[in-house]
This record gives sequence, C-alpha cells and structure tokens, in this order.
Amino acid sequence: MTRNIPREKPARKKEVHEQAPFDWWLFAIMLAILGIGLVMVLSASGIVAEQANGDKYHFFRKQLAFAAAGGLALWGAALMPREWLYRLQYPALFVALLLLLITLSPLAPPINGARRWIRIGFISIQPMEFVKVALALYLAYFMSSKRDLVRTFSRGVIPPFAVTGLFCFLLLLQPDFGSAVVVAAILFFMCIAGGTRFIYIFFSVALACAGAMALAIAEPYRLRRLLAFLDPFEDAQNTGYQLVQSLLAIGSGSFFGVGIGASRQKMFYLPEAHNDFIMAVLAEEMGFFGVTVVMALFALLFWRCYRIIMGQENLRDRYTAFAMTLILIIGAVMNLAVIMGVAPPKGVPMPLMSYGGSNLVATMLCVGLLLNYSRTARYA
Repeated sequence: MTRNIPREKPARKKEVHEQAPFDWWLFAIMLAILGIGLVMVLSASGIVAEQANGDKYHFFRKQLAFAAAGGLALWGAALMPREWLYRLQYPALFVALLLLLITLSPLAPPINGARRWIRIGFISIQPMEFVKVALALYLAYFMSSKRDLVRTFSRGVIPPFAVTGLFCFLLLLQPDFGSAVVVAAILFFMCIAGGTRFIYIFFSVALACAGAMALAIAEPYRLRRLLAFLDPFEDAQNTGYQLVQSLLAIGSGSFFGVGIGASRQKMFYLPEAHNDFIMAVLAEEMGFFGVTVVMALFALLFWRCYRIIMGQENLRDRYTAFAMTLILIIGAVMNLAVIMGVAPPKGVPMPLMSYGGSNLVATMLCVGLLLNYSRTARYA
C-alpha cells in the first residue's frame, strides 16, 4: 500500500514590481544632468555669493544640501508601495492648498513684491513646486478612475477644471502668472491624454487665452513685459534688460564657449544668472556644444520616461507616470523658451539645474516616482 505524500505547494510568484529592477539608465541620466547643474550653479553664483554673503561657495553649498534632500525624496518615492501613493491624491491636494493659502497670509512676507515663499527658520519653501506634484496625482487619479465620465461636462470636465482653476487663482494672487500657466498646461495635456472631448478643451483654451490677455492688459508691468518680449532691444536698459543680457550670453558662447567660470554676463549683468537663467550662462561658458550635450541628456531622460509610461499595464500607473513626465518636460521647455526669447519671461527654473531647493526636491521626487513605475514597466 502506497502512502499519499502531499505535494509541496509551489512558491508564490512575487509581484512584477517586486522583482523588476529600477531603470538605472534613467537614474544615471538624471545624475549627469544634476552634476552639470551643480557645476553651473558654482560657476554662475560665485560672484554674487561673495558680494552678498562673503562666501563664493554659499549657494553651491546650499544646492548640495538641496540635492541631498532631493535624494532622500527620490529614494522614498522610488520605494513607496503603490497603494500608499494612491491614497495621497486628496491629502496632497489639501496640503498644497493650505500652503498656497499660507503664502497669502501675514506668515509669508512679500519678497520682491510677490508672496511665493514660506519661511521656516533658515529655509524658504516655494509651495508651487509641490502644487504641481499634488495636482498631477489628482488628475491621474481622476482621468483613470472616471474613465466613463471624462467625456461628459458636469462630472468629467467641471471637477478637474475647478480644482486647477482654484490653484491658478491663488497663484495669480501671489502674483505668479508663470506658475499659473504651468499648472494650466498640466491640465491641458492631461485632458488630451485622458480623452476629454475636443470641444471642451478648445473653449477652455480660448477662455484661458482671453483671460491671460486681460490680465496682461490690466496690469501695467505684465503689459510692459509682453511688449519687451516682442522687441527687447527697444528698451534694453529697462523692461527688456534681462532678455537682452540672456541673448548676449547665448551669442557670446559661439561653438565651444568662453570656458567654465569665464562668463562675463554673470558679472552682475544677467539677473538670476544661477537661477532661472542658468542655461544662458551655460551657453556662454560651454557654447553650442555644451547646450547640445545638455539637450541630448534631457532627450534621453524623456525617452526613458516615455518607455516607462508605455510599459505600464495599469491605466492609473500610466497616467501618473505621464503626469510626472509632464512636470519635467514643461519645466525644461518653458525655461529654454524664456532664455531664448521665444516666450515672455515667466520665472520658470530649469529642472535639476537651476538653483533652488523646492524645485530640485520636487523634481527629484518626480524622478523617484518614475523609478518606482519603472519596476512595473513591461517593455516590448
């Protein structure tokens, strides 16, 4: 008589995202861009830092600290369980809304005529950078979970447009017109990806453009900026000064540039040389060759992001990865458009390169989430 020996149960197969490795190419490309950005912050900020703080490494040291904080954000986002992340869409919106309201309160004194920062000890936080992430998470959730309603007006259009409109309104009160444009652009592309009817998108864009023109005409300084953008050399010593200096920096770089650290425009000619206009300094010091290298790195970064997006089988995963990529692309494209005079000056930093803690941490958070999604991407 034979005994029935119970068979050993096969080991459960781990989930795909637990087995798949991170996209290390994406991580390496990000590190390369970040490294170039740190070198350029050191080069572009030394003169200003020495005059203002008596230490030419002041902004460079702070940027290193911001990069370390961003690394922690990236690591946490890359390892965060997906179910935790998907519980954050409403809490993140609430926190972002609260932070924007604080900027409009007496707790956030105006700096250069605008209330865009919250001062906590020796650290300044710019809530706008985290508003983009919170809104992206919400829109990805809405477009994926309301798939059957997204083509209707009352339940598929009004909620995301109302939320985005509220954020734009609060940003305009700061005032921060450029950030409101960025937020509206995120909604626009998410609506296209989500399948919102074209007629709704068309009328929304028309209303937004009309509103933007009305705001530009109503505020004299916005109108002056617009006119200066159309012909910056007409008033090169006043409203067109920053753009003219940016174009001079770009033109001075020629093919290989004047050399790292040898920029002349950063010698108190180009305002915000280490911040929003850092690419103009890079163009002057590294020339067309250096700019091409940086643009090639960004192109590779976006290509890896595209592969991660298309490799997602879950709709919400795909929309969230797309939204994080949008934040990176919109920031890079708008920054380049401003420094080259293709768009009016808006104060949009270059991702991973411009000086600033909030932008760097938020950008590395987006990259961390993309690394998280790379573990569930199935490539053809």
